[in-house]
Amino acid sequence: MTRSSQEVRVEERFWTLDEAFGYCDRLAAAHYENFPVGSRFVPKKLRPYVHSIYAFARIADDFADEPDTLDNLRLAFLENWEGQLLQCIWRTPQHPVFIALKETIRKFDLPVALFQDLLMAFKMDVTTKRHDRFEDLLAYCRNSANPVGRLVLLLFGYRDPELHALSDSICSALQLANFWQDVAVDYRKNRIYLPLEDMAKFGYREDDLKNSRHNEAFRNLMRHEVARTREMFHRGHPLCDKVGRELRFELHLIWNGGMAILDRVEHADYNVFIHRPTLGLKDKISMVTKAAIARYGRQGKS
Repeated sequence: MTRSSQEVRVEERFWTLDEAFGYCDRLAAAHYENFPVGSRFVPKKLRPYVHSIYAFARIADDFADEPDTLDNLRLAFLENWEGQLLQCIWRTPQHPVFIALKETIRKFDLPVALFQDLLMAFKMDVTTKRHDRFEDLLAYCRNSANPVGRLVLLLFGYRDPELHALSDSICSALQLANFWQDVAVDYRKNRIYLPLEDMAKFGYREDDLKNSRHNEAFRNLMRHEVARTREMFHRGHPLCDKVGRELRFELHLIWNGGMAILDRVEHADYNVFIHRPTLGLKDKISMVTKAAIARYGRQGKS
């Protein structure tokens, strides 16, 4: 039995709302490093709701990561998960994730379409292994990353379209930074997120990627992708200071982390084949320090 199958086949019994949120909390605690928002810095009163969103996405993501030989089954799992999402709005759900998520959607008036967008991205992970143009990759990010940022803003009470647009820039940039960090990891899963158009432009072939060739063509290609990702981070940065203190620290932390990943990729001379560029303790301390300065060291909304 796969991990996602284990997580979705919960005990068949009556779950109270508190028990359902507890289930989501435990799932988030087991995978906390993979969720961009939901750290201990989020106000305690909001964490259960953040974790319910995370649990929904975590299990769906695991479905999408089943072995390639199970493509049809993966899509069936995701279709079933979407069916449970839609049914939980009108019926009494049985799965603890949807019991908790139903309450989160009700309490904060969250658009169900944002959750469907996330599922669309997971389905694309099954059906789409290559992306022709950068614009195609951004379309994927609109489903895979941007809904998370919008949902978090809604949990904190921010419904201004301008803020949501700024969030989209940061979230898409975070997703792209993760792609550039994981070029080698993703290729082992038969996924290429480097736009094929850009690979051709810089003279880097899939055969080069297959053989982990870290040559001038690859460095130029990655330099190009990192530069425009960094530009997207800067485009979204004003959001970090347009929100109140409760969210400001978390957003600065996330923004600094995304930029630090790009720095790590650059400092490795774009050689993501030898080892995956990651953030060390020194990087994390720097991120927290900068975020704390942004929250407490400036005048702004409280």
